[in-house]
Formats: sequence, C-alpha cells, structure tokens
Amino acid sequence: MRTLHVAEGTPEAAVLVDGASVAAVGPYEDLAAADPAARVRRWPGILTPGLLNPYGPELLEATYHPDPREADWLGTEPIGGERAQALFRAKPARLGGSARRGVQRLFAHGTVAVAGELNSRPVLDTVRRSGLAIGHRPPSLPGPPSLSPTPLVLLPPLTEGAAARFAIFDVADRAELVERGPGTCVATVVAGRLVYRAR
Repeated sequence: MRTLHVAEGTPEAAVLVDGASVAAVGPYEDLAAADPAARVRRWPGILTPGLLNPYGPELLEATYHPDPREADWLGTEPIGGERAQALFRAKPARLGGSARRGVQRLFAHGTVAVAGELNSRPVLDTVRRSGLAIGHRPPSLPGPPSLSPTPLVLLPPLTEGAAARFAIFDVADRAELVERGPGTCVATVVAGRLVYRAR
C-alpha cells in the first residue's frame, strides 16, 4: 500500500511513497485525489528532504552510545574521546551495538545520510542495513562533531523515483528549524520505512 505523508506547514510538498521510492511529490490535495487508496500520515510542522550529518566516523566509530542497561554506570549520553576507545578496547563487540544505537540517535535528529570515511566493518554493516545514505563531506566542517551540527546540511529536494528519505520537523519553517535545531524532529523516513517517530 502506498503512503502519503503530509505536514501541516508544507501541504504543497506532500510525498507519496511506494515501497522504498518516492512515487510523487506535490500538493497534498492533488496527490490524495490521484491516489485515494493511499494511507495518509499527517504530521505537524514541515516536511524536508532530511539532513546529512558530516560526522559519520566521529559519531559512529569514535563515540560510544551506551546501552540503556548500562545507564547506572555509564549514563545515557554519548561518550567520546579516550573513554570511548577504552570501552571498545575492553570489549570490541561493543562497537556494533553502539553504532546501532548511534544510528537511532541520528534518525531522531532527522538525519538520513552521513558523510566521512567509515572504516569499521560493524559500523559499515550497520549503516548499510539501516538505509542511511553515505554522502560527501562538505569542504569545511561546521564545528565539533554533534548530532545537531551547525549549520545544518539539508539534502537536495525530493524527486519522483528517488529513494524515499526525508524527515519532518515540528517547526513553522526552515528559519525556525535552523534556530531550534534538529531536536525538533517528529519523524524520519528511510527507504520508505518510518524509522523514527517521536512519542
């Protein structure tokens, strides 16, 4: 069944998804009339092509994302630097699980693509399985590695036949998205699948 995604703030840029691809992009009323059998998902805010995070290696290979079962002794926030490397050295199998949790954090920030050279097999496998695209790093990086890098890097507009990768942010417009950041993400779609939905 096809799914039609529409956000309150951008009804002119609704997206009809068929499997893993974009079937059409256009005004909600037009797409709904053309495919009345499509399931409709309505979202607050704006629908965008999603974000590219340029810090793939830093966030997925050099950062440890604790398992919730480790919260008592490691906390819940990402761990970087030498402490992360010590955790990986003590138990190399941690890297794959950490990368999976890191990808979920990226999805929660509207990220649909990462950039940077990934060298670890568990991380590469995780990224490929997740459906995250791998893009090119910008010539200059915006600052320290972050799930909310500044400035935000929006991907090119969605087109018919392209991979269905996009995100919805609960903001009035792109200016507010830049101001408040990608923590306003309410949903992320990758390869046509809803991979993140805010509770």
